[in-house]
Amino acid sequence: MKEKGKRGFIIVYTGDGKGKTTAALGMALRAIGRGWKVLMVQFMKGTWHYAELDAVKRLAPDFEIVSMGKGFYKILDDHYTEEEHRAAAIAALQFAREKMLSGEYDLLILDEVNNAVSTGLLSMPQLAELLDAKPVDFHMVLTGRGAPPELIERADLVTEMREIKHPYQKGILAQKGIDF
Repeated sequence: MKEKGKRGFIIVYTGDGKGKTTAALGMALRAIGRGWKVLMVQFMKGTWHYAELDAVKRLAPDFEIVSMGKGFYKILDDHYTEEEHRAAAIAALQFAREKMLSGEYDLLILDEVNNAVSTGLLSMPQLAELLDAKPVDFHMVLTGRGAPPELIERADLVTEMREIKHPYQKGILAQKGIDF
């Protein structure tokens, strides 16, 4: 249970390097260790099977991941229309707001929401509306590349992951257990 009187943070993990979702998952583990309830809503993931979905089942009911996106937008195996992606992003934002205000959770992670904003599937004003509704003692983590300047300004903590070296540069594809 959270300590009363504490201020909830807005935390942003952004940048072109790997590790944004992984950092959020690490924070979720820490929160669960403190007895908190955590919800991760995934905005851009949805078509691949990520191992964290299986791992989180072991932490239920304290940790839940809900994948609401249609997968990667305009890259890899994307076969959905822009309208379908946008509708999924808006539905995920509405779902996140409902869950945030339910009082059931202590930490909400909006995974890849920055990508949804940077690609135009969501607008910064739409995201700001959610942030405006955040209870004072509630914590939120927002991940994804391209965090808008308005979000960075508003956040309490911002970490930018910067790619220095990546196996993909040598033609090595994503590895199970490491990348997904």
